Amino acid sequence: MPRQIFQLKVSLVGVHPLVWRRVLVPAGYTLDRLHRVVQHAMGWRDCHLHSFEIDGTQYAEPDPDGELAVRDELDVRLDAVVGKGSRFHYTYDFGDWWEHDILVEDAVTADPDERYPTCLAGERACPPEDVGGPAGHQVLLAALVDPAHPEHERLRDWAGDAYDPDAFDPGRAATLLRHLC
Repeated sequence: MPRQIFQLKVSLVGVHPLVWRRVLVPAGYTLDRLHRVVQHAMGWRDCHLHSFEIDGTQYAEPDPDGELAVRDELDVRLDAVVGKGSRFHYTYDFGDWWEHDILVEDAVTADPDERYPTCLAGERACPPEDVGGPAGHQVLLAALVDPAHPEHERLRDWAGDAYDPDAFDPGRAATLLRHLC
C-alpha cells in the first residue's frame, strides 16, 4: 500500500504579521517525530517543553513525576488521531507559551521521487527563543524598526544582526528536515 502524506499548515498563534509553514509529513509519523518537524520547520531550537492537544487529549513526553496527565507522544501515530481537515494545537515553551495551530490541509499519496518530511512554503522568521512570547515578540518588532524606541539598541544587540523578522527560506527548512528528522 502506498505511503500516505499529510500536508500540514503550521501557524504561530498570536503574532502579527503571521508566521507560518506548509510541510509534508508521512501520516505514519509518531507525534514525537512531528514535534521535531515543527521545531525544524519553524526555526525553534528545541530547548523547552512542548505538548500537543488533539480533540481535548494532551500528548507529550511523559512526566517522570507523573504530575501531568499526558499520553506518551511516542506511542501515537499522526494518522491514528487526525485526518484531512483536522485542526489541532502544538504548544512550545510553557513560559513564553508559543501556540501553533496545525491544519491537515490534504492527504496525498507519497511521491516515490520525493523525500519526506519537507517544507513547501512559509512566511517570516520564527521569533527568537526566550523573547517573551507573542507580547515580547511584538515589542521586539516595534523596537527593531524604530531607532527612537527606548529598547531599540538593547533589543537589536540581543536579537543580533542576523535576525531578520521578514526572512524565511523554505529550501533551507526542507534541507534541515531531510537531514535532521
